[in-house]
Amino acid sequence: MPWTQTTLDLPPLPRGFHLITRRVVEAMPEIAGTRVGVLHVFIQHTSASLTLNENADPDVRHDLEQAFNHLAPEAFPHTHTCEGPDDMPAHVKASLLGASLSVPVRDGRLALGTWQGITLCEHRDHAGGRRLVLTLCGDELG
Repeated sequence: MPWTQTTLDLPPLPRGFHLITRRVVEAMPEIAGTRVGVLHVFIQHTSASLTLNENADPDVRHDLEQAFNHLAPEAFPHTHTCEGPDDMPAHVKASLLGASLSVPVRDGRLALGTWQGITLCEHRDHAGGRRLVLTLCGDELG
């Protein structure tokens, strides 16, 4: 299978942690034809991030938001303040979580654990849409 790449444009989402696994899979239908491979997911923004985490209980996503707000509070005396009080904490949170994930693909599906999902972490109060670059490489089912 040759490498394949696409972009996934997500609409503006409210601040918080949002499961996007289904959207990622729908944007990359080639996953279904992959025997073994890797899907790389990259977010092209500095104030949002990606993580693999709980996909069942929404309380986990709420608690993650609360924990990260505690780790990077808006009340901290930041020097970079020209884009609003939520911007620099968003950069800190994005740096802690990261801009990309690599997810194994096996037998036409993402090889995620039972309770794992791909989560977009929106760290701004009024962010615009977000763009992801999805890159897949692997051997075809056959």
